[in-house]
Amino acid sequence: MTPALPWRCRRAWTSSASDMSSGQEGYRPLADRMRPVTLEECAGQQHLLAPGKPLAQAVHSGTPHSMILWGPPGSGKTTLARLIARYCDMQFISLSAVLAGVKDVRAAVDSARALRESEGRGSVLFMDEVHRFNKAQQDAFLPFVEDGTVVFVGATTENPSFELNNALLSRARTYTLKRLEDADLSEVMERALADSERGLGRLGLALAPQLRDRLAAAADGDARRALNLLELAAELALAQGQGEGGARIDEAIVAEVVSGGVRQFDKGGDAFYEQISALHKAVRGSDPDASLYWLARMLDGGCDPLYVARRVVRMASEDIGNADPRALTLALDAWQTQERLGSPEGHLTLGQAVVYLACAAKSNAVYKAFNQAMSDAAEHGSLPVPVHLRNAPTRLMKELGYGKAYRYAHDEPEGYAAGEVYFPDEMPPRRYYRPVDRGLEIRIGEKLERLRQMDVAYKNKQP
Repeated sequence: MTPALPWRCRRAWTSSASDMSSGQEGYRPLADRMRPVTLEECAGQQHLLAPGKPLAQAVHSGTPHSMILWGPPGSGKTTLARLIARYCDMQFISLSAVLAGVKDVRAAVDSARALRESEGRGSVLFMDEVHRFNKAQQDAFLPFVEDGTVVFVGATTENPSFELNNALLSRARTYTLKRLEDADLSEVMERALADSERGLGRLGLALAPQLRDRLAAAADGDARRALNLLELAAELALAQGQGEGGARIDEAIVAEVVSGGVRQFDKGGDAFYEQISALHKAVRGSDPDASLYWLARMLDGGCDPLYVARRVVRMASEDIGNADPRALTLALDAWQTQERLGSPEGHLTLGQAVVYLACAAKSNAVYKAFNQAMSDAAEHGSLPVPVHLRNAPTRLMKELGYGKAYRYAHDEPEGYAAGEVYFPDEMPPRRYYRPVDRGLEIRIGEKLERLRQMDVAYKNKQP
């Protein structure tokens, strides 16, 4: 169990923090204390915050507009919303869609109206995790955004195109925040170590650059996580009594802090589908190394390996098909092995299957043929089965001619009834399946061409 930081140290860290809104002493996480108070302190996001960039202009103009901030956790969405309110001298009202409802939105709007009427000041209504609101709840913002009662700032980790309704999107500009680079996170931690007012400067902590970089890598693009890791490392360094007035965060402490870290992987969110898409495209693109990398990323991030196994089976049929039918067998075997062995023992078989699929001959001929057949089935409706293809188990059916003109393929030359038609009478024959010139489908294509030639010869013999 990690030792707690002594209370006297926590008081020293927070008692002089100048930005404490309550004015009372108490423990606040380092990530909260080090929240940027100027745009210049913000890490990364220079595509939005550099001089002349759109968001920076909106903030400095003093007339902000409603917006959606879309980005990964810890990229600065909440911080930017707070800075917009601060720079523009506006009230900041913060809600979370996880806990709030329409009633809370209305209360916030009432507060904004009262402030505007009494002081002439505007309000920023910040809704964190806005994608958690359903479409009807999102509509509650619309009239107040339109009449200027509030400047709406919504934060989301999910693609707004899918998660937010069009009415809200049309009234708010979307800004995309990028994942913070390791260098950005190292800068954030270095600032916290040097800051004597809000950060750890008074503790005189020493942290070697290579260890700071290791903490940054473990934070995986999340500034909040980077500062949480740094704070935990500081607690351990002080608790272990590594020196007076010059405590040192050594390699052992960093190793303990970063152990068991999980990469960003939002199951069911954008990161989930982006990574499975990358894996699928790497397999389709015949790159076994990239395929293994994305498989490892997903497993490292906590993805259910059985989900990966199901998708690998799909890849075997969609992108390889009959060019190498062994791919489907191997994918199914990997799925079964994962079920029997569990994790992590079964992961290797998934890797084996992914590598084989990436290296196999590719064909989407069956995939395309199946989709075309499904389209025809939906378009033409319930066409009757041709009489000659129907079974005749009863006398009545035989009297009606069921199966009368059917030619049994095994009794024909080469086991093929040349010229026979198997499509409905009302529908002209289709050619869905077109084998590619790769793998086993080369031979399949040659056989089908020979059979088509037999069809032509049979028709030429008919009177």
